[in-house]
Amino acid sequence: MRVVRRHRFGAAEAIELGYAPIGRPFMNVHFYRLGDLLVDSGQRHMRREAVAFATERPASRLLLTHHHEDHSGNAAAIAAAGVPVLGHPLCAAKLREGFRILPYQQLVWGAAPPVTVEPLPEVVEGEGFRLRPVHTPGHSKDLTVYWEAERGLLFSGDLYLADRIKIFRVDEDLGDQLRSLRRVLELDFDALLCAHRPVASGGPARLRAKLQYLEDLVGEVGRLRDRGLGLRDIRRALPQRESWGTVAFTMGNVAFGHLLRSALEASRETGGRGPVSSAHVPR
Repeated sequence: MRVVRRHRFGAAEAIELGYAPIGRPFMNVHFYRLGDLLVDSGQRHMRREAVAFATERPASRLLLTHHHEDHSGNAAAIAAAGVPVLGHPLCAAKLREGFRILPYQQLVWGAAPPVTVEPLPEVVEGEGFRLRPVHTPGHSKDLTVYWEAERGLLFSGDLYLADRIKIFRVDEDLGDQLRSLRRVLELDFDALLCAHRPVASGGPARLRAKLQYLEDLVGEVGRLRDRGLGLRDIRRALPQRESWGTVAFTMGNVAFGHLLRSALEASRETGGRGPVSSAHVPR
């Protein structure tokens, strides 16, 4: 099954792309355009539709939020059409020669071919738009969001995803994610242009809800830790439950257990008594 839908969020346009070999797509991806600037590129399984969207009008640059295959999957094809690709240095390093993915990622999204990623300036100037890159590690080390201050737009990649996330990838860092959420909430925006669940208005409230949920989780984990409980007993004491189907499908790459482990690490930074410091967020 293939899903193709067009959306508009004020000055920004998006094409929503979904793919599944059988049944409904597991997770759709939004590929954005703002004037002559493109943000992310969709999954490789939807290459034809993504390249058509990218080339239907002249584009000056493609900005990647991070290297994950559902965001960078068509960057090489769009670059071959003459559009330079820009991103964080860690994103460039990942995509220089390509990176391995697991079978479920190949099935759902497809692998991202290698592509040259150029450095980001402090501000990306487009036709009537100015996007400021903001490094927001946590979901991945290279995650970078793009803020258009005048129109109140935030292209957030995978910083949001949902108010209450239930799973983490094995390489995610909750302490970094909390710092990134707090930093972005200092910006003035309204539209939260998430790659998977965009919010046309009231975006800060959605990020605050996610931040509060994660801070509460870290606090509760810290209190249980202070009572002498280990990770296994903390898991049993919490109401959240593991989705073993997700664990099996992703070969252990995605699980609630990874979120819990990272929450325990974050609680050690604060002693379970307050928010993780934002003093060392990369700028």
